[in-house]
Amino acid sequence: MNEYKIELTAHHRPEVLERILRVVRHRGFTVTAMQMELNEGKVRLKITVKSDRTLNLLVNQLVKLPDVLEL
Repeated sequence: MNEYKIELTAHHRPEVLERILRVVRHRGFTVTAMQMELNEGKVRLKITVKSDRTLNLLVNQLVKLPDVLEL
């Protein structure tokens, strides 16, 4: 299995983390570590995931989420 590290910035809203984790799960990735910082109404996430799939499958879906600002 390949391990990938993703850093993203998103709006701080109650449902944002749930949506991000749902996309990760639906694309066949497993979260192995996660760090979150809240700063001025934005959330910065550092997520480590594992999968046999390529990272592009996950990145292409995460950028489509309306609350994700930067990946």
